Amino acid sequence: MNDWPEGWTADSRDRYGRGSRASDPEPHRVMPVVGGGGVPPQRSQGYDDDRGPYDDGYNQGQVYRSGGGDPNGPYGDDGGDRRASGYGKPPPNWRKRIKIGAIVALVILIVVPVATYFWADSKLRREVDLSKVEDRPGDTGGTNYLIVGSDSREGLSKERQDELHTGSVEGKRTDSMMILHTGDNGNTMVSLPRDWMVTIPSFTGSETGNRIPEQTQKINAAYAIEGPELLVRTVEYNTGLKIDHYAEIGFGGFANIVDELGGVEMCFDEAVKDKNSGADFEKGCQDLNGAEALAFVRNRYALPGGDLDRTKNQQKLLSKLASESAKITTVMNPFKLYPTMGAGLDSLIVDKDMSLFNVLQMFWAMKGVSGGDGKSMNLPVVSGGTDPRLGSVQKWDEPKAKQLFEQLKNDDKVTVSAD
Repeated sequence: MNDWPEGWTADSRDRYGRGSRASDPEPHRVMPVVGGGGVPPQRSQGYDDDRGPYDDGYNQGQVYRSGGGDPNGPYGDDGGDRRASGYGKPPPNWRKRIKIGAIVALVILIVVPVATYFWADSKLRREVDLSKVEDRPGDTGGTNYLIVGSDSREGLSKERQDELHTGSVEGKRTDSMMILHTGDNGNTMVSLPRDWMVTIPSFTGSETGNRIPEQTQKINAAYAIEGPELLVRTVEYNTGLKIDHYAEIGFGGFANIVDELGGVEMCFDEAVKDKNSGADFEKGCQDLNGAEALAFVRNRYALPGGDLDRTKNQQKLLSKLASESAKITTVMNPFKLYPTMGAGLDSLIVDKDMSLFNVLQMFWAMKGVSGGDGKSMNLPVVSGGTDPRLGSVQKWDEPKAKQLFEQLKNDDKVTVSAD
């Protein structure tokens, strides 16, 4: 019986089962095509010493697949074979990355300032209506700001009032007044004494509608009688200058700005102590916090020149605040910039036509004055005195004062001095 499968012979057995013993080379076998009718892989020509007499192109048991391999997956890491074959991860496209980064940076540079502008603009308290001011002068050269510091205790708790030595007086009065002129011939800041005796012109009350008669009073009485609108009317009537914008800040807002800035440094030629304002400073330079800075600008009883010396201190501190706020360490630090802006804008009262851009112009002009790019001075006065009805008053040096206001009106270089 033949032990080999049907159709097999010894000759065929020798040829196909033991090809190395056959006298003739074994012909290649054609493997059947499995599924799809694809073309079978072709045997590579030639020999490969490492893989036997020839490389027939067949896989030695590996499972190929598309996509990246997982080194911990069931099929092992095929990354080495793919990298060796030139199919590894493509190099990063730096041009594309730089382009995307530039677009993101540009968006940030545009969006952040714009968002900040609208946020800050929305916080301005536009409460003063200059259109209610009567008989206004014509437009003059440059821009004139009336900057007012009031003794308002608005928003201050009893504890904060005690800390700031403000007392608890009802209502509010002007504690300081300055005209800031900006123009082609430099910036000029003129402080107006609160006891300056002036003519308060007739005025129709914006709140009550009552007709207020003309009267001779201290200038700070105008604010007490009918608020900012009558104060602007009085300044315009006595100076001939048109006030383009109005800005007012109270005790609490002023102190909060100083605190958010981390204090301001002031220097004293001699020790100062005043129980009324709470001023208590040693000789030399020292950092003042918000309460101390407020005491510094309010103190007048311990100063030789009284209110005139106080206005000089107010100019010094306001200019110092503007300079500190503009420092790169403040502007580039959002954790310092935004709280400072918030503290100032929350308590800043301005006229209805004043934009945030106008506020920034005023701010930079004040900074310029502190840096020597401009002039700061008091209103020229002849001397202090007393009035039987008004008590202590300041009378202006009319010829010099009128010359000063005429130069400001024409936007000329200021040559008048108060000294």
